[in-house]
Amino acid sequence: MKSDRRVVVTGLGLVTPLGGDVDSTWANILAGKSGAGPITVFDAANFATRFACEVKRGDGTHGTFDANRRVDYKVQRQVDPFIQFGIDAGGQALEDAGLDSGLTDEQSYRIGTLLGSGIGGLPGIEKESVNLHLNGPRRVSPHFVHGRLINLISGQISIKYGLRGPCHAVVTACSSGAHAIGDAARLIQWDDADIMVAGGAEGAICPLGIAGFSQAKALSQRNDDPQGASRPYDKDRDGFVMGEGAGAVVLEEYEHAKRRGAKIYAEVVGYGLSGDGYHVTAPAEDGNGGYRAMQMALKRACLSPSDVDYINAHGTSTPLGDEIELGAVKRLFGSAIDTLSMSSTKSAIGHLLGGAGAVETIFCILALRDQIAPPTINLHNPSDSCLGVDLVPNQAKPRSIKAVLNNSFGFGGTNATVILKNI
Repeated sequence: MKSDRRVVVTGLGLVTPLGGDVDSTWANILAGKSGAGPITVFDAANFATRFACEVKRGDGTHGTFDANRRVDYKVQRQVDPFIQFGIDAGGQALEDAGLDSGLTDEQSYRIGTLLGSGIGGLPGIEKESVNLHLNGPRRVSPHFVHGRLINLISGQISIKYGLRGPCHAVVTACSSGAHAIGDAARLIQWDDADIMVAGGAEGAICPLGIAGFSQAKALSQRNDDPQGASRPYDKDRDGFVMGEGAGAVVLEEYEHAKRRGAKIYAEVVGYGLSGDGYHVTAPAEDGNGGYRAMQMALKRACLSPSDVDYINAHGTSTPLGDEIELGAVKRLFGSAIDTLSMSSTKSAIGHLLGGAGAVETIFCILALRDQIAPPTINLHNPSDSCLGVDLVPNQAKPRSIKAVLNNSFGFGGTNATVILKNI
C-alpha cells in the first residue's frame, strides 16, 4: 500500500435533467433553472405524483442527451437507461481527460472503472416481468440480465474503451456515486491503478419506481407546480422529486497526471463513510452518521472545518432529512458555519438516487474551478433552523472557494462524504 499517492481529477462527464453534458448542465444550474416537468416516459395520469426531473432526449443540440453519440446502437437495444447514461458520462470524462483512444496494452492494465447505482435496471425488470406474465418464459429477452445489472455500467465502459484495470461497482442506495468516487480514489492510493473512471448513474423513472416511492411517502405531490416542487430547507417542502442521469470523473495519480500534461481540476483529499445503524429509511435523529462521515473526511484531508468554503448538501427536500443534515453540519462546523456556503442542487435537478453523489461532486469541482456557489432554488420560506446558515437562496453566489465538501446519504443508514481542494 502506498498512502503517499495523491489523487486528482482530470476529466468530467455529466448527463442530467438540465443538460446532456457538463457545460450545459452547469450553465443551467448557475442560472437557477429547474429540470422538473410532467412525466413523459409513461402515462402517469393515475399516479399521486405525475412529474419528475427527466433527462431530455434529443439529437444532442441545446444540451439534450443523444445516446447515439457514445453508446453503440446494439448496446442501446440491450440495456436500461441508467447504463446508457453511465456510458455517456464516462465517455465524456475520458474524452475530457484525453484518454478515450490510443492506449497501449500496458496503459490499459492500469486504468479501471468503478461506477455505481442505487436501483439499476428497474424499468427493464418491470417490463420483462410483465412480458413473462403475459407471454411466457420464452419471450423474455436474452439480454434481460446483463442489461439490468448495476456493475454493467463499469463493464460496458471498460469494454468500449479497452480498460483492463479494476472493474468494480458500488451499490449503496443514494450514496452510491459518492462511495464510488471515494473507493476509486483509494484504489489509486493503494497502487492498484493509476487512473479510475468513477461515478454513478440512475434511470428509475418508470411506473414501478414512481409508485414505490410515492407509497413510501417520499415524493412531492406538487403536481400543479413541478418546477417549484423540489425545495430543500423550505418550510413548504413536501418530499423529493425523482431525477435521472449520471456523473463520472476521471481520477488519476498526481505524478502520473503531471507526466502526461493532463488538465487538473482538483485534488481528492478526504473521504469518510459511516453507517447509522438506526432505521431502513430514516436517518438517526441526532445526525450522528452524517456527522461522523464528515468528521472522518476532514481527518483524512488534514483540514479543519474552517478550511471548507462550500458544501453541496444531500438536501433532498424531505421534511425530516433536511433538518437532520443541517443539524449535523452545524454541530461539526460550529462557528465556522458563519463563513461557509451550503446549497442543495437537488432543488434544480431532483434526486438522482445512486447518481446524485457523483453529479454533485462534479458540481463541487465546478464551484471550485469557477469560484462560485450554485444556488438552492425554490428557497423562499426557510425553516427556522436555517437561521445563520448561507444556503445560497435562489441565486448563485461568487465567492472565494478553496475546499469543497459533498454529502450523500442513503437508505439503510449509509453515509458518504468526499472533500476536494485546489491543487
